[in-house]
This record gives sequence, structure tokens and C-alpha cells, in this order.
Amino acid sequence: MRTTIGEYLLNRLVQAGVTELIGVPGDFNLNLLEQVEDVDGIRYVGTCNELNAAYAADGYARSRGLSALLTTYGVGELSALNGIAGAAAEHIPMISIAGAPPLYATEGRYDLHHSMADGDFTNMLAAVGQFTAAAVRITPANAAEEIDRALHTALREKRPVHIQVPSDVSYLTIEVSGDPFDATPASSDPERLQATVDAVLEFFAEAKRPAMLIDLDADRHGFAPKLQAFAQATGTPYAHLSTGKATLDESHPLFLGTYNGALSAPEVREAIEGADFLLTTTPRFIESNSGAFSQALPKDACVDFGDQHVGIKGVDYIGIWTSEVLDVLVQRVGNRADGATGAATQDGGHTPSDMVGDWEVSPDAALTQERLWPRMAQFIREGDAVFAEAGTSNIGLGSQRMPSGVKYVNSGIWGSIGYTLPGVMGSLLADPQRRHLLFIGDGSLQLTVQELSTILREDLKPIIVVLDNGGYTIERWILGMDSAYNDIAAWDYAALPKAFAPTTSMVSYAAGTEGELEEALAAIETSEAGAFLVLKLDPKDAPAGLKGFGPATADFDFGPRGPRNA
Repeated sequence: MRTTIGEYLLNRLVQAGVTELIGVPGDFNLNLLEQVEDVDGIRYVGTCNELNAAYAADGYARSRGLSALLTTYGVGELSALNGIAGAAAEHIPMISIAGAPPLYATEGRYDLHHSMADGDFTNMLAAVGQFTAAAVRITPANAAEEIDRALHTALREKRPVHIQVPSDVSYLTIEVSGDPFDATPASSDPERLQATVDAVLEFFAEAKRPAMLIDLDADRHGFAPKLQAFAQATGTPYAHLSTGKATLDESHPLFLGTYNGALSAPEVREAIEGADFLLTTTPRFIESNSGAFSQALPKDACVDFGDQHVGIKGVDYIGIWTSEVLDVLVQRVGNRADGATGAATQDGGHTPSDMVGDWEVSPDAALTQERLWPRMAQFIREGDAVFAEAGTSNIGLGSQRMPSGVKYVNSGIWGSIGYTLPGVMGSLLADPQRRHLLFIGDGSLQLTVQELSTILREDLKPIIVVLDNGGYTIERWILGMDSAYNDIAAWDYAALPKAFAPTTSMVSYAAGTEGELEEALAAIETSEAGAFLVLKLDPKDAPAGLKGFGPATADFDFGPRGPRNA
């Protein structure tokens, strides 16, 4: 059958599960945008800028499993590149599409706008290609093959891919098979699958102190439900890295807490470093999730589960899909445990969201970080999507246990501030029935606040909690506690929803005391409208974890002769 290149690309996205194309129009992609209206099952959602579009596509993919980003050549691609790189670092599958100059102009090396005016049209593709698993420019000769290859690569590798579509080819027709896009991975080699399972179970049978250490790849590759089932069937306790927070159920008695190298709680450190069988999911240790690289995993006890390999005692089992390995493992282990063997730590325990627990409210007391985060953890419900901005919000919530079924989203590795506001928008587009909560500082909000207007235009209803503390609190604790460079302009944050959309149903709240916070939370709990809750906090106040993180970061970044030691 024959179809146009643009329709083929858009239909492939629909078949892969993408129903929104997120981006910014530009002259080289307008032809493709015209075609969106002719393809059933997908619509265009415009954002305020390309960086925010990339962040939104990242959030979308975390909920849907794949997303699509649309930009224009050069200025659009490079504006989105920070978000694309973040998706690469966080292992997020994203289809980045850029309208490109017409094919005759690139082949003729024309000097054009949005370029260096030097006839070189390889540089943009090469720049974005540094951060993607595939980067290709479509032609009529390669379109069907390369589009499918890019989609398969993104889904298999859990990375962004980049497709440039020249502006004069999307309406050209090509011959295609007509078969729907099939995202089913190749099956495991049967012998290797059986050998892997046998090796894991043989090692596990010898263990007296088994444990699991979970990082973000367990979520990206869909391992989480199967690992949870394995833990429960065998009574194996588990911990996570901060970058893998809430991937497995934090309310379960088998949950130990967060492993952070030498900074871990003693019982967590002992369970992980003293394990004689430690199931890992290819953890990536950076300074902030490893106690400044003080991790000490028992190498001879590690069984590492990657997406296409399992490593045991120095032997890599390949030719397998680990998801299939886990299916067979769960079937074979049955329920050999009489009960949970994990010893849950006491800090950060969860109380149902309709209770304040044993916390006695002091109505006139000013809000403090120490009191705020345990209370906000109680406000979170089972099954919520919780976005925690890098810095104060993520550190404050990181020590709190999440209820069962919470999807916890942060940018723990890339750490680009401002990500979470567009990110929560993308996630809501992908999963509008789920309650979404965003915790973001005022400094981060000011970077990407324009996308609040898109949230309101799309009638999305997140609960947005803004920490108004007059600047970059995390930076203050690293360096420059009283320095002007850590200050930001004082905005009337509560006025923003009405300023962006005068008829919005989103309700603004403000609280500076514990009593005002309780009144606001009670109102939000009973409302179906979106909420914009502004919390007034002391600029120098911080969660306990941040007070330790800041000086440690300064030591790491600046060395003994750094400015803080002057």
C-alpha cells in the first residue's frame, strides 16, 4: 500500500501508544503539523518553548511508556536538547522529531536561516545524536525502514531517538507493507533462559542473607511488579537507591529504606553490604545516591538484572530478555516464605492521608521544613503520581515513605531544575485519571512557569505545591547562604493561575503557618479542581538531609581551598 511519509510516521506513533504530539511549531515542521489533523488517534499539544516540550515529553513517557516531541530545525532542536539529554540520562524512551530544511536545500548546501549559514546540515543531527540512541534524517528512500528502526530502538533501549523530517518530503508517498507496528521484543533463547533461571535459583538457594537493591532501570524496563512478586514469594527484603525511590512498595514490611553508601541507616547498610545474594538492577552510582561514592556492594554476591542480560559471579548470561527470566523465576520460587523477613526502619512511616496521626498541629506556628515533609507525606494517597523537583522538594520527600502504588518521579541523575512542572503536565496528558502532585521550589518554578498556562488551557488538574523561600535554598546550603546570586525576584505566586487563565477552575491557596496549611489541605482533599498551594518558608530553612548534602557537595565541588574556607 502507499501512504505519505508524514502519515506513516504519525500512524506508527499511534500504533506504539502515543496519542499526543508535544512541541512548538516552526516553518520546517508546519507541513507535518497539517498532517496531524488527518490522522486518527493523535493530536498536537503546543507548549510555550521547546525545552518545556522536551520535559513534558519526558513526563509523558514515564506514564505512557513512550512519547513524541516535535521541534523545528536548529533553534528548536537545540532548545530542546537539555530535555532530550535528561531523558537519555534517566533512560526515558522518547521520539524526538524535528522539521528540517527541504531536502534539495540540504543536498545543495544552501545558506539558510536556523543554520550556521555555511551549507553544513550535519551539525544539528550530530549534536542531538550525542544524546540519542539513534539519529537519522528521513528521505523517501529510507523513511519506512528508519522510522521503524528508531521506534524499536527507543522502546528497546529506553532512550530518546531523533528523526529529522525535511519539509518537502512529508507529503510524498512511499510503498509500505501495511502491517501494524509490532513492539513485541524478540523472545529469549530457550536454553539461555533456562540456564539463567537455574543459575539464579542455585545461587539463591545457598543464600542465608538475601536482599535486593533497586534502581530506576527496574521501573524503565517494567521489572517492578515481578521483582515485588519475587520479594514477597521469597521473603527477600529490599532497599532502593534515591534514584529508584518507590519503584517497589515502600509500605511493605520487606522494605528496608534507602541505601546511600556510608550515609545509609545502619540496618540498611548491613542488609545490603552484608548480603550473600544481592539482586541488583544495574545501579548507577553518582555522588548524591552513593554517599559520595562510599557504596560497598558485595561484588561476589551480586546478581545484576539488566534488560537483556543477567550477570552472576562474573558470568554474563545473554540472549535473554530479563522480563521473561523474572516471569519464570516468580513461577518457580512459589511462596517459600512463611512471612516477611525484612526489618522496616521506623523513620518516615506512612499514615493514611485522612489522618494527621500523632502530629499535633500548632495553628500559629510558622511552617518549617522539619515539620512540613512528614505532613505532606501523610497527604499523599495510594496510587498518586508524585513529582518532586530536584533540591529541597526531592530531599524533603526522599526520607518519607510513600504509600503503596505511588509513582514517584524526580530527575535524580540529570537534576535539571524546572523539569517537574512541564513533566507533570506531560504525565497528566498521558494518564489524566491519576491524581498528580507536584512539589517545586520557587526558583525552579520561575524557570518553566510558562507551562502552567498550558496546564490550564488543557484543563488538567494537578495539585501544585510551591515552596516560596525567596531563592535557591539548595544552593545556599552549598555556598553563598547570604549571597545575592541565590536570591530571585519576589512573585505573587498565588496570582499566577488567574493571570495565565482568568476563567480557570484551579484554586490558589497560601499558607505560612501550620493552621493555614491544615485548612488548605482540607479544602484540597474535598475539591475536584486543580490546586496551586503556595507555602511561605524561611529562605535558610532546609530539610535535615539538605543540611548535610550542601556542605558535602561544597567539599566535593570546591576542594579544601574553596571559597567557603576563606
